[in-house]
Amino acid sequence: MRLLHTMLRVGDLQRSIDFYTQVLGMKLLRTSENTEYKYSLAFVGYGNNPDHAEIELTYNHGTSSYDMGTAFGHIALGVPDAYAACEKIKASGGNVTREAGPVKGGTTVIAFVTDPDGYKIELIERKEGVGGGGLR
Repeated sequence: MRLLHTMLRVGDLQRSIDFYTQVLGMKLLRTSENTEYKYSLAFVGYGNNPDHAEIELTYNHGTSSYDMGTAFGHIALGVPDAYAACEKIKASGGNVTREAGPVKGGTTVIAFVTDPDGYKIELIERKEGVGGGGLR
């Protein structure tokens, strides 16, 4: 078994595609439209399955926002330099909600950003083995 994708419901598909591609440096991998059942999908990521997990952005036609549940935590991305990634994200119009710095009680450098729908994305500084990320 392996992780294939994470699905996020979004209120504006193009806004979310723009965030994940322009701010986080992912690629738009594919889209699909289901007019009969009134939803649209966009898959984004740093590479395609099966080599990379993807994020499925799901837009249910006519729904512009969702209530954030308390069970979902965040998506984590490995970055070679969390400080530089935060600067790049801010310069691209992204919302850094926790500046880069050591995690409480440890030495790993992390940061948090929030996407346009309020989903949290953790940036974890990993000098080695980041692999294909767009936040260089």
